Amino acid sequence: MKRIAVFCGSSSGTDTVFEKEAQILGQTLAKENIDLVYGGANVGLMGALANATLSGGGNVIGVIPTFLKSKEIAHLGLTELHIVASMHERKTKMNDLCDGAIALPGGFGTLEELFEMLTWGQLGLHQKPVGLLNVNGFYDELIQLMDTMVEKGFLKEVYRKLVLISNNPNDLLAQMRTYEAPKVGKWITRETT
Repeated sequence: MKRIAVFCGSSSGTDTVFEKEAQILGQTLAKENIDLVYGGANVGLMGALANATLSGGGNVIGVIPTFLKSKEIAHLGLTELHIVASMHERKTKMNDLCDGAIALPGGFGTLEELFEMLTWGQLGLHQKPVGLLNVNGFYDELIQLMDTMVEKGFLKEVYRKLVLISNNPNDLLAQMRTYEAPKVGKWITRETT
């Protein structure tokens, strides 16, 4: 894995542990020589993650839509900053640039990006590992919901296993390195989307 996309909040949340763990993830990526691909902002967990990666000597590639450039305050000190026209372009570009994805704590945008990557994986559009960094139990209820989806017949167990989970960046990266995509047929191809 040469590049990991990280989805996370443009705010820092109410607990300082969120920012601290974002910084630890950034330092870990830099130490492991894994480039960070993220949403391009200089605020919240996004900014903490990017700054920690940069201060550790890592490369950081930001992707931000034009309309969020001032609202999320685009980070101007990145290795690369891609300005795109829309949120859909942002997600597509981030997917194109990465070898896997991790979700830190965040809000609707973080979940939307996470579930788009999982859906694309389920549909066979990519075979990349997708992980939740479950900082301080932030994603416990979401994990329970995914288990309920399986129990109630809305999600096959094989697709539930698309989500790698840990509260430790090194462990999550180890899981991502050994990830094997499910051996199921593609529903559609990328060309038909």
